[in-house]
This record gives sequence, structure tokens and C-alpha cells, in this order.
Amino acid sequence: MNTQATLEQLRELRLHGMASSYEAVLGLPVNSQPDAHQLIAQLAQHETESKQLRRTEMLLRLSKLRYAAMIEEVKCSAERNLPPEKLSLLADCFWIDKAENILITGATGCGKSFLACALGRQACSLGYKTLYLNVNRLIEKIMLAKLDGTFIKMLNQVEKVKLLILDDFGLQPLNADTRLALLQILEDRYKRKATMIVSQLPVSKWFEYLDDPTLADAILDRLTAHAHRIDIKGKSLRHEN
Repeated sequence: MNTQATLEQLRELRLHGMASSYEAVLGLPVNSQPDAHQLIAQLAQHETESKQLRRTEMLLRLSKLRYAAMIEEVKCSAERNLPPEKLSLLADCFWIDKAENILITGATGCGKSFLACALGRQACSLGYKTLYLNVNRLIEKIMLAKLDGTFIKMLNQVEKVKLLILDDFGLQPLNADTRLALLQILEDRYKRKATMIVSQLPVSKWFEYLDDPTLADAILDRLTAHAHRIDIKGKSLRHEN
């Protein structure tokens, strides 16, 4: 049996997990190598894990998350109005399957974006296509897409992601075109895909911020109808050592 040829075939077939596992087995003494059934099970397991890892890495790269945050690093406490039970409830990402939204509010530096990115990373690790956009960046994308005629294409791209994270909502005024585009994005996702909004403004101020009663009603109806609300309290974490 030509083991080197087998390794090359596995790599040609892009079965990289199997190839690395098989190569490791070949490095063991003959009396320590697994039998045929154990070997097949081991190769299959390593290939599955390898594919899952590569998919997670791809989803994280495409997500453009602002922070490399992890669920385990989020600071939970009653003082922050973020008990561990609430975070644990969201960690399985079942809310994404149910097309529920998350609205995260709180003062500057309290960890809103970090929490959003931690949940985004968790979504990627569980196989959900995720996209993080600062609202200022979204405004730029909308303006450019309208100028070069790719607006519909942009809407379709955003609609495809299972989780859309819009950060810094409320920092920059929205013009009429941007408000309409935001409504179109949310309409496409309503009851079908999950959206996360991160804002310094409390939800009670969003109607005033949107500055158009008709569009504000429509936008807020789609955001708040099926939403988990997290209002983080406490001082800025940026001042901690």
C-alpha cells in the first residue's frame, strides 16, 4: 500500500482534515495505530471538525465584526442589567432561527458593541452568516449603491445574511433616502431574518431620531415586534484597567 499516494489523493480531494489525521496515524508505531474501523471513524471525525473550523473562519472573515469578542468574555452582573441567565438564553442563537431581533442600548463605553460582536461571533461559530455594519458605513454603502446603480444588488446581499448587526444607530442623522433604504432592509428581513441594533439612544428616543412619523412607525414596528431588549447600565468599561 502506497501511503504517500493515499495522502496526496486526500489532499487532491480537499479532504485536508482526513489527510492531516492520516499523516499523524502513519507517524505512530505500527502496534499503536488504530484498526480499520477506528481509523475510518477518526478520519471522518477530523474531516468534519476541519470543515466546521474552515467554515467558521470564513464566516468570521465575511462578518467584518468590529471586535474579536467571545461570549465568555462578556461581563455579566445585576449592576450592569445583564445577568448571566439572559446572556445564556441568547448564546444558543435559537433567536436567529426564530427571526427575532436584539436591541442593545446603553451609554458610551459600556460594552454594547463588544456584546454585539460576541453574539455575532457565536452566530458564526454555529454556522449563521453574519454581517456587522456601522450605521455610518451603511449610509455610505447606500449612497454609493444609488449612484452606481447597484442598490438592488446591495439590498439582496444584505437580505441573505441570517444576522445583520447595525452598530452606532442614532449617532448620525438619516436623510429621506437612508430612512427609506433602512425600511426596505428591515421589510426584507421581517419575520425571516434576525437584526441586531446597537445604540446609545434608548429605544424611547428612536421615533424622534428617525424624524419622520410615518417611516418611524414602520421601522420601529419591524424592529420591536419580535425583539429582545438589553439596556446595559453602569460606568464606562474603557476606564477600567
